[in-house]
Amino acid sequence: MPVRVQTEDFDLSTEVAQLRAHNPSIGAVACFVGTVRDLNDGSSVAGMELEHYPGMTEKALEAIVTQAQQRWPGIEVLIVHRVGKLAPLDQIVLVATTSKHRGDAFASCEFVMDYLKTEAPFWKKEATEHGARWVDARTSDDAALARWGVKSGNAADEA
Repeated sequence: MPVRVQTEDFDLSTEVAQLRAHNPSIGAVACFVGTVRDLNDGSSVAGMELEHYPGMTEKALEAIVTQAQQRWPGIEVLIVHRVGKLAPLDQIVLVATTSKHRGDAFASCEFVMDYLKTEAPFWKKEATEHGARWVDARTSDDAALARWGVKSGNAADEA
């Protein structure tokens, strides 16, 4: 299954090995692992809680995988995204892509992560020294997606 939303942590080596299994044409694997930081927007962060809408979130992630596979035929994609309470240094998300050559692996991995940051329905609430706060979408994430020729749903809402 190319998409999983879960509370449990993941093991990068295991996930990549399973993604590569039984496909000898893979010549490249690109991975991105996002983690919880202890500082954001000038405030220390003691933890983060990620929420999602079950069913809708998985469909949105599957649509991202489909978009990437249409742009880079032959790639394989894995997205593992955690929800629930997380602490600094905890892993949040894994995006891994495989292809015959490194260029497609790198590009598709970056595309999936850029798309995920703006279009996936996750809500993040940080615990800071000033209390809990919801994390807003960033203009820089919309710009990252726009360079792929895709307009963010967030950008459309702001217009």
